[in-house]
Amino acid sequence: MNFDRKNLSNEQLLDLYKKLIKPRLIEEKMLILIRQGKVSKWFSGIGQEAISVGITSVLDKDEYILPMHRNLGVFTTRDIPLHRLFSQWQGKRNGFTKGRDRSFHFGTQEYKIIGMISHLGPQLGVADGIALANRLKKNGKVTAVFTGEGATSEGDFHEALNIASVWDLPVLFVIENNGYGLSTPTNEQYRCENLADKGVGYGMESHIVDGNNILEVVNLISELKASMVDNPRPVLLEFKTFRMRGHEEASGTKYVPQELMDMWAIKDPVENYRNYLKATAVLSDEQDEAFRAEIKKEIDTDWAKVQEEPEIVADLDEELNDVYRPWEHEVFNHSDEVENIRVIDAISNGLRQSMERHENLVIMGQDIAEYGGAFKITDGFVEQFGKERVRNTPICESAIVSAANGLSINGHKAVVEMQFADFVSTGFNPIVNLLAKQHYRWQENADVVVRMPCGGGTQAGPFHSQTNEAWFTKTPGLKVVYPAFPYDAKGLLATAINDPNPVMFFEHKQLYRSVYQDVPKEYYTIPLGKAAMIKEGDDVTVISFGAGVHWALETLGKHSEIKADLIDLRSLQPLDWEAIYTSVKKTSKVIILQEDTLFGGVASDISAMIMENCFEYLDAPVRRVGSLESAIPFMKSLEDQYLPKQRFETELLELLKY
Repeated sequence: MNFDRKNLSNEQLLDLYKKLIKPRLIEEKMLILIRQGKVSKWFSGIGQEAISVGITSVLDKDEYILPMHRNLGVFTTRDIPLHRLFSQWQGKRNGFTKGRDRSFHFGTQEYKIIGMISHLGPQLGVADGIALANRLKKNGKVTAVFTGEGATSEGDFHEALNIASVWDLPVLFVIENNGYGLSTPTNEQYRCENLADKGVGYGMESHIVDGNNILEVVNLISELKASMVDNPRPVLLEFKTFRMRGHEEASGTKYVPQELMDMWAIKDPVENYRNYLKATAVLSDEQDEAFRAEIKKEIDTDWAKVQEEPEIVADLDEELNDVYRPWEHEVFNHSDEVENIRVIDAISNGLRQSMERHENLVIMGQDIAEYGGAFKITDGFVEQFGKERVRNTPICESAIVSAANGLSINGHKAVVEMQFADFVSTGFNPIVNLLAKQHYRWQENADVVVRMPCGGGTQAGPFHSQTNEAWFTKTPGLKVVYPAFPYDAKGLLATAINDPNPVMFFEHKQLYRSVYQDVPKEYYTIPLGKAAMIKEGDDVTVISFGAGVHWALETLGKHSEIKADLIDLRSLQPLDWEAIYTSVKKTSKVIILQEDTLFGGVASDISAMIMENCFEYLDAPVRRVGSLESAIPFMKSLEDQYLPKQRFETELLELLKY
């Protein structure tokens, strides 16, 4: 192995050595503790330390790194106190996740490290968002994100590289090619000769690096970092390396040919660098022993400290309160000046005024820039706010949602427009596994709004007409908003953008241009979780949201003899249970109308909660009305049959006869 020190001083060479042996010595301690049953699970990075240590040593302390579970050297090189790492691994209070996640599944703004989730790909898109925020700040900072050769097969890898290339984002995409994804060798993962070759397809600079040579890593990253300040761009780096332990300790290495293990043992990054330093008289045996003794003492001291920490005691209030970031709704006063506008105008106005109020707000989506979006909601935004903040995206919903999360992590707000709510399925993973869980896992907000043009009635067929709110109301950590009127659409969108928690904002397409209302011209907000009472009466409680509210109004208009409480939920998560229960106790009869199919929908939970909490007040079973249990069809006659509008009238009249 050839080492080139270039202009590094002896002190710098020794500093790299201490940083290199620290994760190795920690791992050796962990392997002993595993055999003693004191550590339950471990993902070893033995043999790969030079990559983590080399990259982290070059990057500034305030430059974000997104490592994986084999990158202990990132955490130790950033000088995280060992007792905090040990507490994290042991599920103690002094870790980073309050015992809610283990190993390296955490982030820390203090050390500018954003840990992975088990769905490996999304962190690549998060790095894009962090780098985009750096570009908007013009701070010259670089972001590094790690992945393995196995995760390069995931769609998020390709999406993230494409976005970074198109947007010239200063990201170092680090592939640690260690030969195996768990037990699957590279020849069953991909067929190109080198993963670095994939960079060519994205118009991206790429390099193949000896991942076991600490000086080669440091020299290359130093050169790239310096050049990326003047020429921001993504770079794909394939580090050839090998892991000398199993995917995790329980899996072992029996599937690896012994000759391969022997070959890579000779290339050990720690031993080879140690031998080089001794051969060049930079490191003496006495220094080596002193360094190791000092680190071992730190390990033992900090491990003992963690053993004295009490076990986590479950606190019900704390668990529930940490699902969302606490946030106080701010009321904005406005004049009485109004304009009679449509739902689509109200959303556009709300979004525009939020862009004016929040200079750190970025909106992203397909065709939203010069074209103004599929529904023209962002028409004219580029002229007012510029293409840096109004960004056309490639067709890659997953990485764009992840990038929105990265923007949030790096101090921005983000609004993502799904061209149609149906398309969110290809961005589902980062919504339910990144955005929704982030605050609960490591107390980091996800300041992201996902706009969801949805709903039937326009004969758009099964891929452009779904109303899929129930996919998200089931997921703790997400807020779900679904307005039916222009006034609510504008005020609730402003609130959703102010809220530091992730919000799924549903906009019914059929209402866009068909419903008018007087709406204040100035900026205002409406609190989430507060229903609106559209009509009042004693005969029956009608609960609905979205287009269903208008169907209910039309039906009640045909039957003036029916005196109903008509509740427009407006917000599905949080839900206004007080308004629901108060009305039910007054009328004693309830019918819930939703556009979605019935099974597993919002109406089912509302019905169940009413039965559990208001049973003694009911004079009839709770009725639910929804669409047919099928996909939504294209032709009008089929769509009319599918939707619950006509069935609602029949069910309502039967309920009143009960």
